[in-house]
Amino acid sequence: MNASLSALAQQLRVDAVRAADAAGSGHPTSSMSAADIGAVLLARHLRYDFARPDHPGNDRLVLSKGHASPLLYAMYRAAGAVDDDELLTFRHRGSRLEGHPTPRLPWVDVATGSLGQGLPIGVGMALAGKFLDRVPYRVWVVCGDSEMAEGSIWEAVEHAAYSGLDNLTLIVDVNRLGQRGPTRHQHDLGAYAARLEAFGWNTLSIDGHDLDAVDAALREARAGAGRPTAILAATRKGRGVAAVEDREGKHGKPLPDAEAAIAELGGRTDLRVTPPEPPAAQVVRPARDRTPDLPRYDKGGDEVATRNAYGEALAALGSVREDVVAFDGEVGDSTRTEFFAKAHPERHFECYIAEQQLVAAAVGVQTCGYVPYATTFAAFLTRAHDFIRMAAVSRAGINLVGSHAGVAIGEDGPSQMGLEDLAMMRSVHGSTVLYPCDATQAAKLVAGMADLDGVRYLRTSRGKTPVLYDPDEEFPVGGSKVLRSHGEDDRATIVAAGVTVHEALRAADRLEERGVPVRVIDLYSVKPVDKATLDQAAGTTGCVLTVEDHRPEGGIGDAVAEAFSNGHGDMPRLARLAVRSMPTSATPEEQLHDAGIDADAIVSAVELMVERVLVR
Repeated sequence: MNASLSALAQQLRVDAVRAADAAGSGHPTSSMSAADIGAVLLARHLRYDFARPDHPGNDRLVLSKGHASPLLYAMYRAAGAVDDDELLTFRHRGSRLEGHPTPRLPWVDVATGSLGQGLPIGVGMALAGKFLDRVPYRVWVVCGDSEMAEGSIWEAVEHAAYSGLDNLTLIVDVNRLGQRGPTRHQHDLGAYAARLEAFGWNTLSIDGHDLDAVDAALREARAGAGRPTAILAATRKGRGVAAVEDREGKHGKPLPDAEAAIAELGGRTDLRVTPPEPPAAQVVRPARDRTPDLPRYDKGGDEVATRNAYGEALAALGSVREDVVAFDGEVGDSTRTEFFAKAHPERHFECYIAEQQLVAAAVGVQTCGYVPYATTFAAFLTRAHDFIRMAAVSRAGINLVGSHAGVAIGEDGPSQMGLEDLAMMRSVHGSTVLYPCDATQAAKLVAGMADLDGVRYLRTSRGKTPVLYDPDEEFPVGGSKVLRSHGEDDRATIVAAGVTVHEALRAADRLEERGVPVRVIDLYSVKPVDKATLDQAAGTTGCVLTVEDHRPEGGIGDAVAEAFSNGHGDMPRLARLAVRSMPTSATPEEQLHDAGIDADAIVSAVELMVERVLVR
């Protein structure tokens, strides 16, 4: 049996060399170090039906060291999932076999390559298997030793141990060499083991080229021990080819003489292997056509914080959607995720102060068919930006909610103020960005987000605001609401969202008293924006002022300006009010005034715009 495994491992190495050589780029040496692990895992332990990638009992395999994609694709060829012709399209334009794996391949759940992300996402998958689906699949995560320096790895390590994820196995390919030279601990497996064991993990230290040792370690990991297992495998980068084995300066390059290397490895072969069958499993997904009984708020009577409406609406949504799950970063009493936690504790996960793990867990569970809502302060989501960026590469469907946005939070000061979040979220490929101004709008958008595609972001506010809309009002994504208009008599348009909508309405009332009628647009959908409504307003008034509780870069002002770019519509006179100073502690009212985004500032800006237009 070991002879066949050895031959399979050599084939994986050869195919990694061939693929990188055909591409003229890639990471064959990083693939070669883990080939023995890949061979034993594929042939004996990875329970997977390649013909049914959606089989609920399939194990999950996450190649966190995504640069070693030639190894993964070689494993796919050995399993008969891709043929030799496709293998040699590696890194070519139009090929499914990209430089780092993406879900363009049906056997890849998430994109990897940004190091340190595979294990945190694997934690999310393991949470779904153990606590939601209760299906006995195993999550296998293959990491490189370099990425063990990433803080996100240790957020995941702690969360996995705390949650008792004995269905999760981390395999660390300790090949000693990183991109520019030796890794921090090189082949000191004890250094890694001591750290992991301190967090409560079971650890197994092995020679990663000893097939019997690899097999025994994988078997022990499968047995489970009430806690996650880490296999620390000492390997040699470029294993099997003397010209590159354990040599510095060979990272991320095709082998200099691929033909000689292939011969040294035993030549090209066409071995095929059928992985173990996945266990019988059934996961019933409830219908998504039930309408939630959303909270109703009285227009003109109630004052409600949009964060409260978020929590109440999420709890209501969870009552009719068993696929909805919630994650929070130990601020649930502030974000109001606690409303969901109390109503549906079995589908609420506390991630504590670990925002990278928060987003990663959401990405992980959505691969299992769930609809996650992950919430923390808007300011703290910036820590997880790379996970959000990679979620888009993964084609992931996740809902992110950032509360306590802007200077309007008041006395807590700038460390707690989300002032860059709209820019961050708008820049994510395929994202949707929503910013409600009242409770009714917030509740409707929470429910509407559930069935959107891609990364969805909802920005909520700390303070109470008046309810502007009737409970039956609808808020389609990509829409807006015109809250003030005098038809052709409007002299300017004020575009606002969230807390500044209320300042804009106050300003509009004062301007009307002064004989300056204005149009007020509630741009609750910041991405995509309502270009038609903006066009119409610009054509009528010729002046557009944006007001936002956000930095001037990348937020509502830029969203509106972009709506008129590239020759789209009539280009109006544009001006913007935004937070340009560094806030300090003050009341919410003082903060809005000092930032120049309150009703006083809006009145002055509109009068100046109108005056200049008249002079011209």
